[in-house]
Amino acid sequence: MTRKPVVIGVAGGSGSGKTSVTKSIIDRFAGHSILMLEQDYYYKDQTHLPFEDRLKTNYDHPLAFDNDLLIEHIQKLLRYESIHKPVYDYALHTRSEKVIYVEPQDVIILEGILILEDERLRDLMDIKLFVDTDADLRIIRRLFRDIKERGRTMDSVIEQYVNVVRPMHNQFIEPTKRYANIIIPEGGHNHVAIDIMVTKIQTILEQKSFL
Repeated sequence: MTRKPVVIGVAGGSGSGKTSVTKSIIDRFAGHSILMLEQDYYYKDQTHLPFEDRLKTNYDHPLAFDNDLLIEHIQKLLRYESIHKPVYDYALHTRSEKVIYVEPQDVIILEGILILEDERLRDLMDIKLFVDTDADLRIIRRLFRDIKERGRTMDSVIEQYVNVVRPMHNQFIEPTKRYANIIIPEGGHNHVAIDIMVTKIQTILEQKSFL
């Protein structure tokens, strides 16, 4: 049997704790062959649009993502080929000229709000996770993050959440929960669920003789 990397999808709403879950899993496999591929890096290139039009981009909509490129890169990694991951410039609202060189690994963790929305992406995953966190906690985490890390005002964060983030979550993200093999409540604070996931990944790797 041809050796092939294990692909784990980690989905969930903004502020749900996806990144915490992903980093917890990666920390448990320190020293092993594992990489993280963030869907946020794969927003579509918008250099062909005027800056005023780029400002209108709805980053919580499935059409904002270049899933064709993401799928192409995952398929290369599955063949143990390296990729050049794009970088998105949030100040210019388009793809940067910079890229990040990524070498293939035995475990690929694909993380993002809408990775379970595209059937083509789901078909590439061995395990599909959905981090399920109450809306009040998600908005609080988003407030802290955007104000502290992105220089946003409280009013702008709340306005965006009410007008864009919340309706997009209800329409596109929440329904993808039904595709998950495992639902993890409360994100990175759910140590029991993370322990179970780590054990499952170890089992798969042992079966493939990676460990």
